[in-house]
Amino acid sequence: MNILIIEDDQTLSQNISQALKAENLTTEVVYDGFLAERMLKKTTFDCIVMDVNLPGKNGFDLCSDFRQYNTITPVIMLTAFGELEDKVQGFDCGADDYLTKPFYMRELLLRINSLLKRNKTNTSSSENNSMLVAEDITLNDAMKKVTRNGQEILLTPREYQILFRLMEKNGEIVSKAELIKEIWGNSFDANTNTIEVYINFLRNKLDKPFNKNTIKTKVGYGYFLDVR
Repeated sequence: MNILIIEDDQTLSQNISQALKAENLTTEVVYDGFLAERMLKKTTFDCIVMDVNLPGKNGFDLCSDFRQYNTITPVIMLTAFGELEDKVQGFDCGADDYLTKPFYMRELLLRINSLLKRNKTNTSSSENNSMLVAEDITLNDAMKKVTRNGQEILLTPREYQILFRLMEKNGEIVSKAELIKEIWGNSFDANTNTIEVYINFLRNKLDKPFNKNTIKTKVGYGYFLDVR
């Protein structure tokens, strides 16, 4: 597994690299946003650890542009800020996970391993569920493409995965805890409001433009698609 570390703090980046190498992971380190952008276009990585505050090009813009051509590779964002707005911006630009500095190296390792495992599981499961349909919503998992009434809906990787789980259940309730465990793994805080943020993102993209109310909440239980 090859991990790209994009972090301008050379001490921190080397500490991360050493910790990952101790786990038998291969690492490459880059300190500048523009250089990282060139590397991402030339080389395929299994996971990316990306700081938000980078010289040249910040992490939000770098991640957003990366997601225009790669929606698969997991991205963990590092930041000195812990505000909800910063987390929402990070997730909205396509990040998979978010760690606020300072953090325990062991926590970063757990998050990386969880994302690597999840990515492998999703890749293998997609072979058995290449196409899902719920009313006028179609999800082509082989192409990672979602359409509604024939119009393509552009989703971030996490929005896509949540929709996939909801469509896979075909109207059955999916709990918040189940979504968190399946998408982020056991290392993610089950009390986080991240799922609610993503559900709102999905509604704004999948329901609101079509004057629909397909993604429903059953308070105290979870979420489901109203496909009656």
